[in-house]
Amino acid sequence: MSEAKPAAAPKVEKAEPSAVSLKDRGNLFDVATKQIDKAMRLISLDADVQEILAQPKNEIIVNFPVRMDNGKFTMFKGYRVQHNNILGPYKGGMRYHHEANLDEMKALASWMTYKSALHEIPFGGGKGGVKVDPRQHSKLELERITRRFTAALGTNIGPELDIPAPDVNTNSQTMVWMMDTYMNIAGRDRNTVRGVVTGKSVTSGGSQGRAEATGQGVVHCITEWAKDKNFNLDGSQVIIQGFGNVGSYAARLLSQKGAVIVGVGDVGGYIANPEGINPHKLGEHVSKTGSVAGYKGATKIGREEFFSLDAHIFVPAALELEIGVAEARALKVKMVVEGANGPTYPEAEEIMLERGIDVIPDILCNSGGVIVSYYEWLQNKRAESWELTDVLGRLERRMKQTYANVRAYAASHKTDWRTASYAIGLERLQHCYRERGIFP
Repeated sequence: MSEAKPAAAPKVEKAEPSAVSLKDRGNLFDVATKQIDKAMRLISLDADVQEILAQPKNEIIVNFPVRMDNGKFTMFKGYRVQHNNILGPYKGGMRYHHEANLDEMKALASWMTYKSALHEIPFGGGKGGVKVDPRQHSKLELERITRRFTAALGTNIGPELDIPAPDVNTNSQTMVWMMDTYMNIAGRDRNTVRGVVTGKSVTSGGSQGRAEATGQGVVHCITEWAKDKNFNLDGSQVIIQGFGNVGSYAARLLSQKGAVIVGVGDVGGYIANPEGINPHKLGEHVSKTGSVAGYKGATKIGREEFFSLDAHIFVPAALELEIGVAEARALKVKMVVEGANGPTYPEAEEIMLERGIDVIPDILCNSGGVIVSYYEWLQNKRAESWELTDVLGRLERRMKQTYANVRAYAASHKTDWRTASYAIGLERLQHCYRERGIFP
């Protein structure tokens, strides 16, 4: 019997090129700590709670062999950092990237803790992945890497303990492989552990609306900002860095509101068209070629030129630490809405704020993914399947409520939105620690 041809894998969140490699951009955990310290000082966080949150609870590193298509074995290094679980199970993405490292995972895991707390989602913070360049491997090799990684993690993940999700260079197919592997090693009824991961395909227990959730959340924040500023999105100009899941959905949703996408960059380079780039056609091109490079509906430009484009809105939706001092000075936009995690250096944010550029921070605006992941987890626990309109309606209400909370907090405390977002999350964590204490 011949093997059925596998369906095309859903689009993954692709990494985007930078002037320097990740390892040369500085320590991401130090950057995260600097951001959070400002909020800790603002609310005079209890010293004991500050000490607890300063480091992750668990830092898991696994090394595992995988048989390649040529029959030879290659060793891979995998990570899972579990930052905090006082509010609920650890929650966070799994990324596949050749420059993945422990400090990066520590920073991203801590951000997940504060993101969940900010949005009042009963999850903690986690992050993980494999040090691998997925472009160098076949689909079968990626499946074996994923299954061996999941087996190596073993009982360190679980639907009530730690719940992975897609991230950079992973997708719903990756999550289905992880789920199936866990099901086969958990030793329990298979259907009761479907919630071990979120971001699965709908047929394997995923949620309607999960694919577009992060991009949708970004757009909700943009529309609320536009209302506050009495700014008309119809005819506005947008530039987007990164055209994977987040960037592509944000582009499509913004175009539906009349916005014009004038510049895009991804792993292959940067393109621009002042008359507008069709996000649907560009998405088709990226699906076929793997990059925006070579798209006939726009002109190739350099990275520096991209950041200097005339636009109103900038959506960084690639990797962390993409916006440095030079980029902050070059931007000609009214707002930056962080679709990616940690795309901005603290010094760059100070420059943008001084220049009057509004910055909507990542833990506020790119939370659509973890919010709908929570809804997926609930559906799995209840053996339910919610309609798309129900999921997206819940997402919109929660995003807009949290946006309003941050707006009010920033105004009342006379601070920037990032500090306000962290402060709200920290206050909720502190309140929980004050009530529960430390066992034993």
